[in-house]
Amino acid sequence: MRVVLVVVLLLAFVFSTSIVPGIASDKPSIPVRPVHTYSIVARDPDTGELGVAVQSHWFSVGPIVAWAEAGVGAVATQSFVDPSYGKNGLDLMRGGKSAPDTLKELLAKDEGREVRQVAMIDAQGRVDAWTGKNDIQAAGHIIGKNFSVQANLMLNDKVWPAMARAFESAKGDLADRMLAALDAAQAVGGDIRGKQSAALLVVTGKPTGMAWKDRTFDLRVDDSAEPLVELRRLVKLQRAYNHMNAGDLAVEKKDNEGALREYGAAEKLVPDNAEMIYWHAVALVNMGRVDESLPLFRRVFAMDKNWITLTPRLPKSGLLPDDPKLIERIVSVGKK
Repeated sequence: MRVVLVVVLLLAFVFSTSIVPGIASDKPSIPVRPVHTYSIVARDPDTGELGVAVQSHWFSVGPIVAWAEAGVGAVATQSFVDPSYGKNGLDLMRGGKSAPDTLKELLAKDEGREVRQVAMIDAQGRVDAWTGKNDIQAAGHIIGKNFSVQANLMLNDKVWPAMARAFESAKGDLADRMLAALDAAQAVGGDIRGKQSAALLVVTGKPTGMAWKDRTFDLRVDDSAEPLVELRRLVKLQRAYNHMNAGDLAVEKKDNEGALREYGAAEKLVPDNAEMIYWHAVALVNMGRVDESLPLFRRVFAMDKNWITLTPRLPKSGLLPDDPKLIERIVSVGKK
């Protein structure tokens, strides 16, 4: 096994320090990063969501492998990775090309195609993938309905079949199902070198044209002994903050019931988070349910006294009633 690892690392060094031809034939060739990994690109046919999930024994895998745009498509580019497959792939799909046609066009221009591994899916669910013949083994991919799984430099050839089975059988939303695929890959061996980073990118099926609004999940674990465990923790936290964001929007619209519902949902997901408890309490006050809010304020104030200092500042911003006696009543629970 030690000999195999030495050979693999030497190959990675040679390729990463060599000049490998790039996609754009009219430009000078550039070095590429040996981001060997396993990933999934997928679409939820019910919601239209598109996503990419990835794990690798390579630092900060997310920014270079995972690409997605709401209403357009998703791309995973890996092995001796050329990131331009991400940008160029999305550009071509946005212009009306299918994912399979887009991939074929980009591969045809890439003299280094045999060391690439790329998968693409478009907003209609058309999907294609490529595994170059010179990708380090074990390497391969499986294309399924509304998804593709792909892996290279794996411990064995069980990885991508396990990913496909897990994705097809998993319950939950697109993020849950893609995470199940990553867990399945790791369970049968995963990357021969181990694990270091992971990422999850999911975009909405109802594009607004504003990328910052269209990303449901954009999470990265850059360096961790257990990247998939940490990624799941972040996913849970992101779900909670998605509710918090919806609660904030309800506050802007003076929808106190909506704010209470969203803040409460966030608190249930992360019950010990002071931020979520606090704004849940604020929403209760704005609905005239002060008595219910006080135990929540008390919990938050016990966690950090700065929340006591913050509370009298909120009426000026219209986030609590401009009632000094009420504010004093709230603040007093933190002084007992």
